[in-house]
Amino acid sequence: MNRIARSHWGSRIGFILAAAGSAVGLGNIWRFPYITGENGGSIFIVVYLLCIALLGLPIIIAEVMLGKVSQRNPVGAFQKLAGKHSLWQLAGFMGVLAAFVILPFYSVVAGWCLGFLCKTITGVFEPGHGMHEIISIFSKMTASPLQQSIFLGLFLIMTVSIVLSGVRKGLQRWTEIMMPALLLILFGLVIYGMTLPGAQKGLQFLLSPEPTKLTAQSVLAAMGQCFFSLSLGMGAMLTYGSYLQAKDRVSNSSFWVVFMDTGIALLAGLIVFPIVFSFGLEPAQGPGLVFVTLPAAFLQMPGGTWIAFAFFVLLLFAALTSAISLLEVITAYFIDEHNIPRSLAAIMFGFICFIIGVGCTYNGGYFDFLDKLSSNYLLPIGALCISLFVGWKLDKKLSKDDFTGTGYVKLFSLWFWCVRVIAPVLVILVFLNALGLF
Repeated sequence: MNRIARSHWGSRIGFILAAAGSAVGLGNIWRFPYITGENGGSIFIVVYLLCIALLGLPIIIAEVMLGKVSQRNPVGAFQKLAGKHSLWQLAGFMGVLAAFVILPFYSVVAGWCLGFLCKTITGVFEPGHGMHEIISIFSKMTASPLQQSIFLGLFLIMTVSIVLSGVRKGLQRWTEIMMPALLLILFGLVIYGMTLPGAQKGLQFLLSPEPTKLTAQSVLAAMGQCFFSLSLGMGAMLTYGSYLQAKDRVSNSSFWVVFMDTGIALLAGLIVFPIVFSFGLEPAQGPGLVFVTLPAAFLQMPGGTWIAFAFFVLLLFAALTSAISLLEVITAYFIDEHNIPRSLAAIMFGFICFIIGVGCTYNGGYFDFLDKLSSNYLLPIGALCISLFVGWKLDKKLSKDDFTGTGYVKLFSLWFWCVRVIAPVLVILVFLNALGLF
């Protein structure tokens, strides 16, 4: 069987923007600011950055490296490097399965973003509307399988359309548009937030060091946020790494991916809390913050429609850059291992994800099951396998060669030690904490 020729990124910056887009998602916007404020402010940020250095960066380098060395999808990478009949390939299958599990319910939430974006265009956020109307809009949307399915379908059509176009003309071209636009909107909203009367209180909530709030559970929360924010263990970084060329270096590019993901999460806090505190609202965790609390603040702002529009475009771009990486994991697997044309694979499995997503709109328990299956099992186990494989099974020379000739060559020993020992221990702790054993 003749393999379909493998595509590659057109430039290093193309890979960095695409990989950063994969990592940056809805969790950066609503979850990171909240857990930072609740767990000690700037002290929590220091702990989080330490987790990034010891857990996030080492594993993301390892995952991208597996893709680059093998030039294959998650399953094919382990088959090529460990043998076709090796049990290691199960780690690759978990990555593909994780993408199948995450994309449907993630797209449902992204559909809410698209729905609220449409609401801003119709003037919902004009002065005169009340908070009870926002609660009603969100409640009606989440209680209507038909309405959710329509926005879910529209979002997946956007996702499939980008993946259909391939690596350079689809993934790279669109992330080179969406990521700069996302950053531009982000900085614009930060500047606006700093002009609000509650900006100082918002900054205090986010950044004031409060040692009494930092507990052992806070440290586990920092590890969990680092782990899930960077999309570790779901095969996306491995798949994107497989489109790198031999001359590309993984370590320095991965550093910029992690830097952008962390920076965007911090900037999101500089948007959220000045707005929340300026209008006397309570910071709420999860979807309530994005779809109820902040929209209620938009209603009280001069030009609230435009602020709401910019904010929901920001959310949509963050969701879309992550969704295309998930569908690409599935598409790449069927292109590589079953020689299915890209167009057929993207459309067929995009449709399957739509059907699964529709099931989530009808049954909230199904939504929660898929969320917990991926978060508590597939991603931690996948990341653990990647770390152990690169640290103990992969030829050390292959890893060291990638650091050669970069500014990170002196850090190779530290990275290798983290991948072999520290990262696996931290992933196990995250896994056990997700299971409720701490």
